[in-house]
Amino acid sequence: MEEKEPTETKYGSSQKRGWFTKFLDFVEWLGNLLPHPVTLFAIFALGVIFLSGVADWFSWSAEDPRPPGAPGRAEDGIIEAVSLLNGEGFRRIVANLVPNFTGFAPLGVVLVALLGVGVSERSGLISACIRGLVLKAASYQSAKTLVTVAICFAAVVSNTASEMGYVVLVPLAAVVFYSMGRHPLAGLACGFACVSGGYSANILIGTIDPLLAGLTQEAANIIDPEYEVHAAVNYYFMLISTFMITLVGTLVTLRIVEPKLGKYDSSIAMEDLSDQSIMEPLTKTEIKGLKLTGLTVLIMLILLSLTILPENGVLRNPETGETLNSPFFRGIVTFIFIFFLIPGFVYGKVTGSMKNDKDVIDGMANAMSTLGLYIVIVFFAAQFVAFFGWSNLGQIFAVKGAEFLDNIGMTGPEVFFGFILISGSVNLMLGSASAQWAVTAPIFVPMLMLIGYSPEVIQAAYRIGDSVTNIITPMMSYFGLILAFANKYDKNLGIGTIISMMLPYSMLFFVGWVILFYVWVFALGMPVGPDAPTYYSIQ
Repeated sequence: MEEKEPTETKYGSSQKRGWFTKFLDFVEWLGNLLPHPVTLFAIFALGVIFLSGVADWFSWSAEDPRPPGAPGRAEDGIIEAVSLLNGEGFRRIVANLVPNFTGFAPLGVVLVALLGVGVSERSGLISACIRGLVLKAASYQSAKTLVTVAICFAAVVSNTASEMGYVVLVPLAAVVFYSMGRHPLAGLACGFACVSGGYSANILIGTIDPLLAGLTQEAANIIDPEYEVHAAVNYYFMLISTFMITLVGTLVTLRIVEPKLGKYDSSIAMEDLSDQSIMEPLTKTEIKGLKLTGLTVLIMLILLSLTILPENGVLRNPETGETLNSPFFRGIVTFIFIFFLIPGFVYGKVTGSMKNDKDVIDGMANAMSTLGLYIVIVFFAAQFVAFFGWSNLGQIFAVKGAEFLDNIGMTGPEVFFGFILISGSVNLMLGSASAQWAVTAPIFVPMLMLIGYSPEVIQAAYRIGDSVTNIITPMMSYFGLILAFANKYDKNLGIGTIISMMLPYSMLFFVGWVILFYVWVFALGMPVGPDAPTYYSIQ
């Protein structure tokens, strides 16, 4: 029987099109049907206005599960839909359009955090840290495992400033592998998997943490108007997840991806790689800068500890003396800003990349200039969240959803398995973590709170689902960039090859992370972060 000819795709790949490739094509086609996130939130906001009118017309309601006297509880104990499709609703929308935007919790915290991160990026500190870690491991030519571990770990840490991870670490990993005689695509896959698939693991608090915490708080306030969620609520789980992602990423690279790719043939490269070598090591000036920066961070940590460790520490709770429910954790974004700003400037001053305050301001301004689209998205997302809250639809859906889960007996920890699957599936179509959480948090956070789980644990579970499918969805904003990097080493490589190469990471990250979640939270009873309870009870 004559062998079927390979099919040429729009990506230039000449692979045979099996069922999985067709499935990926379908996912891509379906995802492309979605409008831009800005348009999506505008449609959602208008949809809530229309749906609130329908709900009011049909008298949608639910019994308020909160006890009498609880903040936000209806006087008669009934949550009724409120129409925004009338004169009163129109006046409320017009009067609050600006306050909805300026008061949106994630906006301010992200802007403040990125001011500090921008200085560290502008000075070259973040790039130097990544290069130093990976290239030091690569200097041990026989330490194949050590290099892979170093790349995985550096990739996870690099997602503190996500663009730096994608733009610097991923292509660097391919170069390191190639310089060692290994397949460059294995290095690229390893770096990409841990930057993006491990997006919610880190040893540092990054800009995504206050962003998600703000959205979680907005959603939690639907049920409990006084509930607060600080940026570090998932830190313990993030920290332990860093080592899990590093371990799984290393094993998948060494045992699955690299053996499958086999020996690299440079003839398939898009360009001549004969003169490509490992990137230049850190200079003496850069090493000096890192040492003085490390000393600066140590001094800052000592000074910070004096505000929180002593019983009369100024950043402890002034009423109870607690360290958890304290100004320290409520103001964690302030410390993200400071701990990127000062070390970034010190490094820049030593290396000469920053000479005066103008360079610092330029770094901050450059960070802000990258947020134009984010600010536009936030404007419409803020309106959607506000309208959803005013209409009481979120509370009604949450109560009805919680009643449904209770009726089918799914109120135990097993509910999170389905929730993580849903989050991962939605992420295939809507690749932005913040955009997806802005849409789903107002539904799932109140619903799972009503069956007894805290917003902090719900957010941790969401982050698992959101992260593990990042690397297999063409909807992820950096997927095209990764494809371009990969094409450098294989000119005929297509999107199906990239996704099939990344799928083992996605699957095993999912399995490993779900197991870790259940063991950490429910078997060991460990909190997902400081001042982060596992369970929630309606007061």
